[in-house]
Amino acid sequence: MSDCLFCKIVAGEIPAELLYEDDHVVAFKDINPQAPMHHLIIPKKHISTINDLTINDEALIGKMYLAAKALAEKEGVEDDGYRTVMNCGESGGQTVFHIHLHVLAGRNMQWPPG
Repeated sequence: MSDCLFCKIVAGEIPAELLYEDDHVVAFKDINPQAPMHHLIIPKKHISTINDLTINDEALIGKMYLAAKALAEKEGVEDDGYRTVMNCGESGGQTVFHIHLHVLAGRNMQWPPG
């Protein structure tokens, strides 16, 4: 999508320091971090919300979580713990309408998240 911020990052039109990349997903630091480690994992394929997923996206979602695991290992937080979050829709806290997985670590995560 031509007006999607994350699609522009995937296309290289907006610079981002990529922390992880494979054929299907990329990861980079969140510009508004909510924890000492706050990374975003996005699919290269544009999908607006979780509600737009299809059965054909099943493996893609798995790849996003495997990327989260790889980032946690790279950052050395896999044993201490980390949180993964994917928001859906405005009331769910989604601000960029291209699905993305937040990976947060480096502080004690509270529950409920708020």
